[in-house]
Amino acid sequence: MRPRWPQRLSGQVLAVQLALTTGVVVLAISLFTAPLARELDEEAMHRALAIAQTTAADPAIARGLVATPPTPDGPVQREAERIRRATGALYVVTMDTRGVRWSHTTTAEIGRHVSTDPSDPLSGREVRQIDNGTLGRSARAKVPLYDSSGDVVGAVSVGIAYDSVRHRLIGALPALLLCAAAALAVGAGVAVVVSRRLRRRTHGIAFSDISSLLDEREAMLHGIREGVIAFDPRGRIRLVNDEAARLLGLDTDMTDYDLDAVMPAGRTADVLAGRVEGADLLTVSGDRVLVVNRMPTGDGGAVVSLRDRTEVELLGRELDSTQGLLEALRAQGHEHANRLHTVLGLLELRRYTQAADFVTHAVGDHRSSAEEIAERVHDPLVSALLVGKAVVAAERTVELRVCARTRLHDRVAAPRDLVTVLGNLIDNALDAAVEKRATDPFVEVELWAEGATVLLQVSDTGPGVPPEARDAIFTEGYSTKTPGRGGSRTATVRVGGVRPHGRGIGLSLVRRLAERYGGTARVTARPGGGAVFTVILPEMIIQGPDTGECAGAELSTVGGER
Repeated sequence: MRPRWPQRLSGQVLAVQLALTTGVVVLAISLFTAPLARELDEEAMHRALAIAQTTAADPAIARGLVATPPTPDGPVQREAERIRRATGALYVVTMDTRGVRWSHTTTAEIGRHVSTDPSDPLSGREVRQIDNGTLGRSARAKVPLYDSSGDVVGAVSVGIAYDSVRHRLIGALPALLLCAAAALAVGAGVAVVVSRRLRRRTHGIAFSDISSLLDEREAMLHGIREGVIAFDPRGRIRLVNDEAARLLGLDTDMTDYDLDAVMPAGRTADVLAGRVEGADLLTVSGDRVLVVNRMPTGDGGAVVSLRDRTEVELLGRELDSTQGLLEALRAQGHEHANRLHTVLGLLELRRYTQAADFVTHAVGDHRSSAEEIAERVHDPLVSALLVGKAVVAAERTVELRVCARTRLHDRVAAPRDLVTVLGNLIDNALDAAVEKRATDPFVEVELWAEGATVLLQVSDTGPGVPPEARDAIFTEGYSTKTPGRGGSRTATVRVGGVRPHGRGIGLSLVRRLAERYGGTARVTARPGGGAVFTVILPEMIIQGPDTGECAGAELSTVGGER
């Protein structure tokens, strides 16, 4: 049966590591044994050369070679055998200048010609080699033999049995293989540990699934309508999907960047970096209201999700305006019913003159409220907002006043942004007026156009804003409200028609919208106590100006009696 290749990534890595470890060990053994064999051969040849040189230096050998015939019991054979036995050599052969042996381990070879070419040592050169002879393969050395006058009279050949060299090499192999086995065992153990760790980190997925998982991940991250940013343990950006890049004004290739290097300092950067903790944190990036959640990862990093709530906030504003109109209509219907009952009673009592005066007065009050706002502010969203806020103010026992200077007859370029600015300012002014609990609290609204610029002022009779906090109040996250109370001055924004838990957003959004159009937002003190918020919005009017003149300091009261 053919072995099956493991499907899991950890199994494949283990198999590859074991194969690599085995290959490395085998290669290491091969690379070690080859030099060892050469070293053992070199050592054997050097030993043979030393024995041959020692033998050739014996003057009795040279005298016996010249003075005696080659016989098995001659002096040359006796001396050569003595040296052979003393040194453990395979053979010690002495020859004359003709190549005839005068000594040999096998006495029958004495008097015969040597089996190899003796020309080199007879010419005065020393020879070392591994060669085959009558006694088999050996490491041999040949040196010239000189007489007392220095003439070459023969040669000495000494051989070391090659089996001894092989035996030494084989004797070294067990220790070498033991070391190799230990190295292989250590490598296999490390491979198993790495494989198990990899299996835990990869959750046992197959190698073939990695590519598809990456493709699915890319499609999911760049296809969802929520922004996603991933951070590594050092706080550097690891991933930015398309929606997060759009919401924050970043590039999708801003990987390995530090967050503070690509984001301006402020609440948004603090929330993304985890310096502000909490769930569903609200922040403002540019002109967008974002809901941010940060989830830590197992490696010390984090994944941040961003949801754009800007459109929801705008829809909430429109819903607030619509609800305000409904409340106003409901209140007016209730008021008209009471007036009709009063008129009916006067008619039944035959007091016709008083009934006529009452109807005339009621019609005048009606015209001086909602219709007066509609005449001064032609944009339906803005006028509906003022009428609705008047009803809300009346319910909170606060009088909402619209200054007679208010004129907005031309078409507004961005009515939703203007409603966002005006609605946030009125909400904060109502909160401040209610908290101070002054006698006859009120909120004044002035809205007019100068050329293409819209100017608006919202003042209140609340506790005011301290001078040291007049700039910080427009900062994200700043609020003077205490939790659980409708505090004095806050920067809370409505999202989806419901006040969220997060604070410190509304006034920040007001300033950002003003700066988006090249304008400003500031707060000053109101004479007599309270605060005055002034916002300038250039390029907000599409047609030419039609500002009218302010009719003195007269104020119109909106909302009437309930």
